[in-house]
Amino acid sequence: MHETADRTGDSRGPRDILVVGGGPAAHRLVDSLHARDGGRTLRVTIVGEERHAPYDRVALSTRLADPAAGLSLPAAPWTEGAAHLVSGERVVAIDAVDRIARTDVGRELRFDDVVLATGSSAPVPQIPGAEAVRVYRTIDDVDALVAETAQLAATLGRAPRALIAGGGLLGLEAAGGLAKLGAEAAIVHSGNWLMSAQLDEGAGRALGRIIAGQGIELHLGVRPVQVLTGSGGVVGVELTDGRRVDADLVVFAIGITPRDELARAMGLELGPRGGIAIDTRCAASAPNVWAIGEVASFEGRCTGLVAPANAMAEVVADRLLGGAAEFTTVDDATKLKLSGVDVASFGDALARTDRALEIVYADPARGLYQKLVMTDDAKTLLGGVFVGDASPYASLRPLLGTELSGEPAAYLSASGMEAPTGDELPASALVCACNNVAAGTIRDAVNGPHGGHEVGCAELGPLKACTRAGTQCGSCVPLVKKLLEAELEKSGKTVSRALCEHFPISRQEIFESVRVLELTSFEEIIGRLGTGRGCDVCKPVVASVLAAQHGSYILDGGRGGLQDTNDRAMANMQKDGTYSVVPRIPAGEITPRKLAVIAQVATDFGLYTKITGGQRIDLFGARLDQLPEIWKRLIDAGFESGQAYGKALRNVKSCVGSTWCRYGVQDSVAMAIRLELRYRGLRSPHKLKFGVSGCARECAEARGKDVGVIATDQGWNLYVGGNGGFQPAHAQLLASDLDDETLIRYIDRYMMYYIRTADRLQRTARWIEDLDGGVDHVRDVVVHDSLGLADELEAAMAKHVDTYEDEWAATLADPERLRRFRPFVNAPEADHPDAAIATAHARVEERGQLRPARPDEIARGEAVLVAGPTLPVRGAGA
Repeated sequence: MHETADRTGDSRGPRDILVVGGGPAAHRLVDSLHARDGGRTLRVTIVGEERHAPYDRVALSTRLADPAAGLSLPAAPWTEGAAHLVSGERVVAIDAVDRIARTDVGRELRFDDVVLATGSSAPVPQIPGAEAVRVYRTIDDVDALVAETAQLAATLGRAPRALIAGGGLLGLEAAGGLAKLGAEAAIVHSGNWLMSAQLDEGAGRALGRIIAGQGIELHLGVRPVQVLTGSGGVVGVELTDGRRVDADLVVFAIGITPRDELARAMGLELGPRGGIAIDTRCAASAPNVWAIGEVASFEGRCTGLVAPANAMAEVVADRLLGGAAEFTTVDDATKLKLSGVDVASFGDALARTDRALEIVYADPARGLYQKLVMTDDAKTLLGGVFVGDASPYASLRPLLGTELSGEPAAYLSASGMEAPTGDELPASALVCACNNVAAGTIRDAVNGPHGGHEVGCAELGPLKACTRAGTQCGSCVPLVKKLLEAELEKSGKTVSRALCEHFPISRQEIFESVRVLELTSFEEIIGRLGTGRGCDVCKPVVASVLAAQHGSYILDGGRGGLQDTNDRAMANMQKDGTYSVVPRIPAGEITPRKLAVIAQVATDFGLYTKITGGQRIDLFGARLDQLPEIWKRLIDAGFESGQAYGKALRNVKSCVGSTWCRYGVQDSVAMAIRLELRYRGLRSPHKLKFGVSGCARECAEARGKDVGVIATDQGWNLYVGGNGGFQPAHAQLLASDLDDETLIRYIDRYMMYYIRTADRLQRTARWIEDLDGGVDHVRDVVVHDSLGLADELEAAMAKHVDTYEDEWAATLADPERLRRFRPFVNAPEADHPDAAIATAHARVEERGQLRPARPDEIARGEAVLVAGPTLPVRGAGA
């Protein structure tokens, strides 16, 4: 690279900076120059070939879902006269020696330094019919797709069939957006699983099942070789395996091609795969020429992510003003909301580090694929992958490269454990990668003065404005909020209890507002009570609130997209992408006939069986498409959903009680069955577990449960607020010697009061701790009716009992609901719909059952496939 001249302080007056390109990287550069220089030493001109001012490309999917959505980036310096923006013109030639550029309309622009931010284009392979292909790259591309989808629907008289080539971030966004527009979407992806560049196979397979479950067809491991056209336009696509897929619209979103044609004409050094080669200063190979964003090739690589583009812009801004900033690494952490599914990865997500340890968890409560990559001693965090629930991402990503203070599983939300509180982020920890904002910067802003504030930023909105944290992709907002609350609490200030940036009110206030205003949909709720389109924090909360109040089928009325992964599949996703099935067995009591049915189902489907700690039987290893058939047989035998997948009542554990036990003083089995059948399906802020013991010997461990009932000679003692998990808590006595009906009334009141007032994901133990007065306050409300709510709380519970419907029985009765469980369409063999997922379904026999195989067992050829007839797995040792 040639040294770039430094003319800061030149006596000729302000230097002329020309920025070629009008995308987000250019916007960030100009905004940074304005903040640092204010026009004192630099005159900045931006030339962008799009007719739009720089906009947020990350948010293109919102434009696809809502054509009226504006994507303009905030804080535009040209609106204040601090820079000159030229839109709708393209720079066609640059003379780096004479320092002059010419546009396609003949405009000539002189410069002292030129920054190339020309971005990238959407590649389309040269295949027959390529001229009929559409791309997904710009606002105009999106607007054209919206218009063409509507036109096709009107012309064809049916939903148009849209085929999207590309199973990465952009392809999934395009498919999800077109599906929301009413198209029948399908994805073709050359990889064997979705997002294969960012996700490991387990995560990619899990994501594929979720996407397929939403009605989007998947054709994996193949590519289009020809776009078939007829007199009316596109009619289909031919794939590499010879199959034809019918389509009315074909969209390519297979990556990026750097727009380096200007650089080539200038004779600049290029990267091995194209793009402008830059050094750590983001300087090109000619003096006074810089490159940033997707067109810049650093260490032989171009990237289309926001964080590195912004980091490059900041480096060039600093260099143009005489600084010595350097660009040293590409942060390729990604987090996006795709078709209602949370997806995130960071660090060494694919575990390429020598002797890396992978910790994979599929939560029985939420059914999510979550993985941490650790050093072999399980102490230092190397990376992570999340599908379905990426809430740990914001807190874990800044801890990359540090030792965790607790066991790794505790940091995964799917585990149900509570993460240790001792991992306070160091000041240098990067919280917002998009805008390079560290934890120390956020703390300083809260404590003030900062960013023009005489006092600290005590609310999330001003904090984001003055630090820029969370203003781009938004994935770090939960962590920014957590840091804000921690600093406010340290200083004794009032902490905002806003649920998220879309709802300025708490979960409790949302619950009450929905009840009073009789709101029935997410759109109504956010329209009346919040702003924007929601996020991964508020959507599941609203879904739970609606389910708790209205009791209707959880996936109808647009609520499917709000739910977590397990609620959408109504089964628990396991670490290999299969699902477990948990039929309800109230109080653990089951007839021999029902036991025989479970045994036969497990045998016929090759499922692994285990007695759970909640006195139920868990059946592991079912494919998504097998779930309806499994449940039909179970429901025909009298079973119903155990709802082990939801934030709801799991089970009521019971000892044998006075029916058989010589020590029992009450019929604990009968009471446990009564409680379980009464509260089944009740959605709540967190999972719930009950226990009923027939005497003081406490064999059902009732005092470790959210609701514990222990028999006495006079009736029942009621305990509340017991929790297991990472922070176990003993239940506390609420009332003594209750008769059956009084016990039921008190539990009704207690449960509904908790559901109405607890925070998001707050267990009953923590809820009672946070209440002023603790368990004494709960006793006043439940037993003494201090708030005058007893009748109202009992009526709400009675409504739930009256309207309860088993979710799987309702699913089996409705063909439309069953469409969620269609198998993959790209199965290589008709008899083996999951045969392409070899490692995901590899099994090894142990203790008479088949369990998931370890990688070393697969490599030695010791595993078998169970997706269809047993097949050998081809491994290194096979």
